[in-house]
Amino acid sequence: MEKGVRITTHTDAPVALPNLMMIVHTAVNRTSRSGSVIGAEERLTPYEALQSITSWAAYQFFEENKKGTLTEGKLADMVVLDHNPLKVEVTAIKDIRVLETIKEGKSVYKMH
Repeated sequence: MEKGVRITTHTDAPVALPNLMMIVHTAVNRTSRSGSVIGAEERLTPYEALQSITSWAAYQFFEENKKGTLTEGKLADMVVLDHNPLKVEVTAIKDIRVLETIKEGKSVYKMH
């Protein structure tokens, strides 16, 4: 990142269930399941971690002109979360739930 590289994060689906809030949590906290910190100096800020699954990911796939940010003319792919990952305690990011998923402007999932 110091050299301007836009990094991305990912899941190991189908080995592990895809949960991007857990991916953001892991990138920010860098803790193992047992609670050990792994590479503290490699931690991302919550905003950087969100960019790694949105705008930076779109850039990596050469899709930044149609995906990655909420900009007029781009696909309206987004989620509605129950808490703001930029405002919760970083250890609580993993507990954030997706309330709704919108793809190309249409609701495709809504928590009941």
